[in-house]
Amino acid sequence: MADTIAAIATAPATGAIAIIRLSGDDALTIAQKVFGGKITKTRMMHYGEFIVSGDVIDNGLAAYMKAPNSYTGEDTVEFFCHGSLVVARAILEELYKNGARPAKAGEFTRRAFLNGKLELSQAEAVIDLIDAETVEGAKSAASQMAGRMGEKINSVRYTLLDLVSSFYAYVDYPDEDIEDTKIGEMVDRLREAEEKLTQMIDSFEDGKIIKDGVRCAIIGRPNAGKSSLLNAILGYERSIVSNIPGTTRDTVEERVRFGGVSLRLIDTAGIRKSEDAIEKIGIERTESAIDEAQLVLAVFDGSEELTPEDMRIAEYAKSKKLIAVVNKEDIAICIDMARLKEFFGENICVISAKNESGIEDLSKMVASLFWGIEINTSGEVVTNARHVSAIMRARENVKNATDALGMGYPPDVAISDLENAINALGEITGETASEQILTRIFERFCVGK
Repeated sequence: MADTIAAIATAPATGAIAIIRLSGDDALTIAQKVFGGKITKTRMMHYGEFIVSGDVIDNGLAAYMKAPNSYTGEDTVEFFCHGSLVVARAILEELYKNGARPAKAGEFTRRAFLNGKLELSQAEAVIDLIDAETVEGAKSAASQMAGRMGEKINSVRYTLLDLVSSFYAYVDYPDEDIEDTKIGEMVDRLREAEEKLTQMIDSFEDGKIIKDGVRCAIIGRPNAGKSSLLNAILGYERSIVSNIPGTTRDTVEERVRFGGVSLRLIDTAGIRKSEDAIEKIGIERTESAIDEAQLVLAVFDGSEELTPEDMRIAEYAKSKKLIAVVNKEDIAICIDMARLKEFFGENICVISAKNESGIEDLSKMVASLFWGIEINTSGEVVTNARHVSAIMRARENVKNATDALGMGYPPDVAISDLENAINALGEITGETASEQILTRIFERFCVGK
């Protein structure tokens, strides 16, 4: 018998409406004790009074979903009251007095998983959707909630399960030789499975962009206009702008939609030789920001000649997607554009951060670097670091099995590797996930979900 849990499902803040959720065998019985109106039908709204300690505290709605046709797969009741935190908490306390217990973080979704309403990858997509910081991330999470990632994982997993069952047949009946053509077919299927896993792993780079946006470091010499560029892109003054070199001592981070891409902008300290201890720390953090960035905007003072220091800065970031931003068009452009073109190719944009001219052109250039091909938000792109780790382990084991068969070893040698691969993939969908994995996943959820 499942005990009944209760929690506020809406954010802990005053709003128009608050939602209180109950789930468990006694959900309807407990709800009826607090809700003055009768709850007579499933999947319908009922109007009534919320009664706390014998007094009416609010009027609102109640909806009842009978097991198994609910989110958790259990009897579920949801109250909709006015959005006063005082009212919502009073109703919740009354539910506790009548037999419900406080829900743990993610317990509603955990029950949905345990009751077979969701695969584990779908459950994780719920928190990804709640935490989504980009439109693309929300679309991808919604598709994964529909089971698209689970379908791809299970496609490979079922292939491996089929092959393992064939290999066990060989172990059980060793006198019946497997023809070479049959072994060849098995190797082909394993190579196909390995290729599918490789494609999933390779999709993780796009997945990180979809889920988290693009880490973009703004770099350059002091006074090139890095902070002014950040402010121009954001549309408001976020960083202090000064003619004094070394004003920006630490990295400043902001998120903005730019060129159709969600950028995590990092305004860095100007890179130069300095004896100032604090400025040195800022420069070290700049170098760290470049290492972690997926896009680098290298800002040059267009009103001055190129310096060796300018080119050293650009050289440091050459392994990244890189755009040269030539600033101070409003003063004059004296910089050697031909030399910049030798290094940056066509990825050069002339702007005036002060007047915000050229910012639209920069936006289009950023878009061309990241949306040159359509980003797949169908839920088939791996966006979860836990998933990609499991897939990498699975691929390694499949490769080991393929190599063993290719070298002429009998099929039973491959069984252990393939079972390890199957278990690794099962960690994603939930079939082989340990209690430790489940706890780590669901503790990321809020209490009401």
